[in-house]
Amino acid sequence: MPTNTASTASTASTSTSRTVDLAGGLALTIEEYGVNSDGSAVLLLHGGAGPRTMAGLATALSEHVYAIVPTHPGFDGTLRPEWADSVADLAVAYLDLLDTLDLTGVMVIGNSLGGWIAAEMALRDTRGRIGALTLLNAVGIHAHMKKNAVVDPRTLAPAEVSKLSFANAAFRPDFSSFSDEQRAAAAANQKTMAIYGGDAFTHDPKLRGRLHRVTVPVLVAWGEQDGIAPLTYGRGYADSFPNGHFAPIPEAGHFPHIEQMGRTLGAIGAFVDTVMKPDEAA
Repeated sequence: MPTNTASTASTASTSTSRTVDLAGGLALTIEEYGVNSDGSAVLLLHGGAGPRTMAGLATALSEHVYAIVPTHPGFDGTLRPEWADSVADLAVAYLDLLDTLDLTGVMVIGNSLGGWIAAEMALRDTRGRIGALTLLNAVGIHAHMKKNAVVDPRTLAPAEVSKLSFANAAFRPDFSSFSDEQRAAAAANQKTMAIYGGDAFTHDPKLRGRLHRVTVPVLVAWGEQDGIAPLTYGRGYADSFPNGHFAPIPEAGHFPHIEQMGRTLGAIGAFVDTVMKPDEAA
């Protein structure tokens, strides 16, 4: 779960922002892309680098479907209720969001920490709101072998995390150019992420053993050159689902949707055509 602020796609965004009131006094900030025309949507969940990392992908997808990017409570200066202190709490909050917006057949797309949240959502979706998952270099499961484990970014300097996160140096943020305000915001996001991550931080030791109960199709798309969560970890994630599908993304690290937007969209499109809607593609 990298803690740096990643670059986003240069595509102009036509999003609108609003606050949705949910159970437990949670005022959730969401960014909406496109039009909710038929009650379906994609829900894009960010990792430790914040909601801006999902903006480019949401903009691209909004040409075809209504897209929503929430800000995890406590990130980017938003309020976090005291009770919201785990990935499971976020999963329930986002299911409440789907209920409130009355959305069905939703594809939940999660990167890093967001992928962990997506998996937890699928395990708790008692009302059938979710139609599929797409996990982009997600964390959340325990690695069976140490060499396949996720790197704990808390042990590294921001520049080291950035180097491990991006295959292409052009995408790595220049931390020396950050203002004091930007540094403070990044540090606050890291503190919030540590709260949600819990003691193990990058995973729930029991999550892998529960994923056999996820019945919706799952795409696990993985930047091949990720130095945070290695490729073998991604393959293990896909194998943990009964209907899991793995798609390696070349020339990309922890943020394949940023470094290789076209290839990531291609993997999602192929997943929809061949797994989710094969009859329509025929």
